[in-house]
Amino acid sequence: MNRIPKILLTALAFFLSQPIWAQMPVEMADTMRADGKIRVVIGVVAIIFIGIVVYLIRLEMRMKRIEKRIQE
Repeated sequence: MNRIPKILLTALAFFLSQPIWAQMPVEMADTMRADGKIRVVIGVVAIIFIGIVVYLIRLEMRMKRIEKRIQE
């Protein structure tokens, strides 16, 4: 019963802070966008994401092979 008030309070604080964050100017993003470096950041994030997805797919394939061996 004690967890529910904590969760509600956290959710309330999160939703109340969203308009504040939306109004703040982000100078670093503007600078990176102006210098053309934002594409580098997006590229690096995309490469990391693709790497994680490929790793998870390969891990799933290995697990299926191991499960198949166990069942036989």
